[in-house]
Amino acid sequence: MSEPDPDTPLSRTAASAAVAGTGWRYLQGVLAVSVPVRSLAQASEAAAAAVAACGDDADGHLRADLRPDRVELSVQTRALGITTSRDPWLAHRIDAALEGLGLAPASATSGGSTSGGSTSGGATSGGATSAGSPRPVEILELAIDAMDIPAIRPFWKAVLGYADEPGSDGGLDAIVDPAGQLPAIWFQQMDSPRPQRNRIHLDITVAHDEAEPRVHAALAAGGRLVDDSYAPSYWVLADPEGNEACVCTWTDRDEPER
Repeated sequence: MSEPDPDTPLSRTAASAAVAGTGWRYLQGVLAVSVPVRSLAQASEAAAAAVAACGDDADGHLRADLRPDRVELSVQTRALGITTSRDPWLAHRIDAALEGLGLAPASATSGGSTSGGSTSGGATSGGATSAGSPRPVEILELAIDAMDIPAIRPFWKAVLGYADEPGSDGGLDAIVDPAGQLPAIWFQQMDSPRPQRNRIHLDITVAHDEAEPRVHAALAAGGRLVDDSYAPSYWVLADPEGNEACVCTWTDRDEPER
């Protein structure tokens, strides 16, 4: 894969397609992968190989979370908070480095089945995991309903020690953990108060072909479907007491081509 022009933004569809057939998954603005290892020492070795593969781009793109049983890697153009053409190029370079260590992404080795239906988005990985497998890569966000977002946003930013998203101008935008460890928080504009529902809900973003198995697992565990009219972008679910969570994907979120 030849070196791309740096910082060329990718649509969600293009970002997902650029890593199709690999263990990498496109979530919300980031490419992520989980690599099984046998020890923390091997996780450290895998992370070091990923850093070397990224070279001078490592600091601005790569993040690694090391555990004794896996290393989770993600690439994103951090200064912009989006996926650019350089990120899948780096992902492929990391894959080659890991292969040299005899390691491979979890979803490229698990042999799990892909989900059918609309969540495939026309491109499914032949080794995608399912909701019944050990946890696949995912992103958690918190959403807060608000009548006056500018009034409440500074409180949440201060109490959590959060910062503005890269490239945002504040105001109505999401806020993020500057250390990249805690979930992002975004604010949903309300037209009128809705006292019959919680004002905070969870958004769990999974790969496009993980969504339906995750929804089915939640329903089988006692949940109920609140709204699927926006599927496959997201499904709104609730637990038996009405607390809500959304299972989200990147699908159908790109602007229509003109």
